[in-house]
Amino acid sequence: MGAARTILHVDMDAFYAAVEQRDRPELKGKPVIVGADPKGGRGRGVVATASYEARAFGVSSAMPISQAWKRCPHGVYLHPDMDKYAAVSRQVMEVLGHFSDCVEPVSIDEAFLDVTGSRRAFGDGETVAARLKEAVRRETHLTASVGVATSKLVAKVASDMRKPDGLVVVPPGTEAAFLAPLPIRRLWGVGPKTEEELARLGVHTIGSLAALEPDRLARKLGTHGHDLLRLARGEDDRPVIADPGEAKSLGQEHTFDQDVSDLGKLRGTLLDLSDSVARRLRGHGLRARTITLKYRDESFRTLTRAETVAEPTDTGDVLFRVTWRLFEAVHGERRVRLLGIYASGFGAGAQLDLFTPPASAADKVRDTVDRRFGEGTLTRASLMVYPERRHPPDRRGSRRARR
Repeated sequence: MGAARTILHVDMDAFYAAVEQRDRPELKGKPVIVGADPKGGRGRGVVATASYEARAFGVSSAMPISQAWKRCPHGVYLHPDMDKYAAVSRQVMEVLGHFSDCVEPVSIDEAFLDVTGSRRAFGDGETVAARLKEAVRRETHLTASVGVATSKLVAKVASDMRKPDGLVVVPPGTEAAFLAPLPIRRLWGVGPKTEEELARLGVHTIGSLAALEPDRLARKLGTHGHDLLRLARGEDDRPVIADPGEAKSLGQEHTFDQDVSDLGKLRGTLLDLSDSVARRLRGHGLRARTITLKYRDESFRTLTRAETVAEPTDTGDVLFRVTWRLFEAVHGERRVRLLGIYASGFGAGAQLDLFTPPASAADKVRDTVDRRFGEGTLTRASLMVYPERRHPPDRRGSRRARR
């Protein structure tokens, strides 16, 4: 096995309110609530961001302004200035890009970075995080909290532990112990309803979930329970995917209803996924250099394997050839639960040029028919053997912009 990944989650502190306090010195130290409507505390607006001074009075994001007013009537209530916040966000993302070419913005004020390949240039994860925080402060006069871990989940949880201006490092191998004492609601995928279901099982912390018998959890939550169990144990292999601009969804995966051993069905699924990802690449006018296979077997062992191709591609045939080669290298005797494909590496040379072969005639026909009659109208003959694959694959693995 190779060295563990180094993933950073960068979260700007009370972003909107901090920008207002920076630009209006008279607001420093005061409770600032961004999100008010013209009627102030009597209106129906909601809090977009509250400064830490306002949070001391119990004001929080998504709270109705009327409720915030009752808790903090002496606060400063401001209308959001989204153009200004977006401009500052672009500054922040530009700074992050200096430390890695793999930056995944997930909202206007937070992003993931994979800095595994930046160690030689900048040092270990903690050093990169410290230098990054200082660069953000220098360029924007704002603070950020950063979590450093081997996965996106743990890095995100870590970034929230010592706000504001925090830096929390979770060393490799300590993920489960770090998560164990935290309340179950901190886990991705646990909303109010799931939290209620878990409480009935006596589960209130992430550690108590990790210790739960898998079959018992599956009876209560189905396959979702197995996924939560992996996260509770600190197992999260989702890749950081650099934002390719307007195209926000370039990863796709399919979870089988029943674990599969039939190689023909597995091959057909990869072929269908390849075509779907390639179709969206072409729709965004992009080509990918790096192709990643996600593979999970019946024991919930999950692997990701990637290959970088010599020429950027947007064709399903190329995506399939690469992912099938990666699949053959990792597949063993166990049945398969999930397959996924991610396309990334939208750097220099990814745009179409005179020397890059155009999409095939078959691709063009499929794209035209899909646009007119809906995705999946035309399919490969080899996929007709498995009629359940004649609909768009499960998109729970796709990444879309959250604005």
